[in-house]
Amino acid sequence: MASKGLQSFSRSAKTLRAFGSSKDPLTQCLAPRLSRSMATETSLLSRLSPEYDITSLPDAANTEAFSPPTVLTTIYKFPTMEPIRFESYSSKHLYLPLRRDILHRAVVFEGDGTRQGTANTKTRWEIHGSHRKIRPQKGTGQARLGTKQSPMLKGGAKVFGPRPRDFSTELPRKMYDLAWRTALSWRYRKGDLIICEDGMELEQAGTKYVKSIFKHNRWGKEDGRSLLITAGESENLYKALENAGEDGRVKMEHEVDVKDLLELGRIIIEKGALDRFLKDHQSDLMSKVRAAV
Repeated sequence: MASKGLQSFSRSAKTLRAFGSSKDPLTQCLAPRLSRSMATETSLLSRLSPEYDITSLPDAANTEAFSPPTVLTTIYKFPTMEPIRFESYSSKHLYLPLRRDILHRAVVFEGDGTRQGTANTKTRWEIHGSHRKIRPQKGTGQARLGTKQSPMLKGGAKVFGPRPRDFSTELPRKMYDLAWRTALSWRYRKGDLIICEDGMELEQAGTKYVKSIFKHNRWGKEDGRSLLITAGESENLYKALENAGEDGRVKMEHEVDVKDLLELGRIIIEKGALDRFLKDHQSDLMSKVRAAV
């Protein structure tokens, strides 16, 4: 019995020397795991480039911790692009984290809504002609045939051909509004959202004139086609950009969708049009008011 006790005591002594006699063995077992998790987090943050925005992480807690309550934007005067004043917008409007899943669903929703679905093939009951049997069933030595509208014959019907249908899909309004503000926020944080004073117009409707403006501001071919969004009609601006080629295009606010905000280079938008976008697409920020019973 004494020898067994000495053996167990020697084993425990070796264990204590392995982890350190002055510290608790349980603490020593937990310390390496804690140090690994802290080192992993530190190395992850250290690998991020200085230009990487921490708010683009999908964690909502990190987003709330690092996003400011308001963001400051500069209002320019078109076409001189002279800074006029500053305007502040809520971070829930122009500083949302990037959500690729929501943007993808919004683009698919818009694309499905634009599909015509007018493809139509004739069935055997829509093809002109008599529906009598072409030849007898037996006795001719040839294959059996029915009417001339048979899909096996030239000029016959189409089997399982396309018919008129509705390709449009459904998307919750709150999700679609969030996709709008997410696209605007992504453009703002990249520095591609340029807000101008209302009334963007040119003095003359010349293609060379508008190309010189694009070249001076480094818009167009280098960063992709720029999109100019106006709240009203600008005749000279529209005429000048008709022959501008790959430099840019101009659209009114009701013609723009989420895909336009994502696929083009720079977004030059009037302040009135931006305010209209943010006002029309904020249903997810408004709480429902229960009606009094």
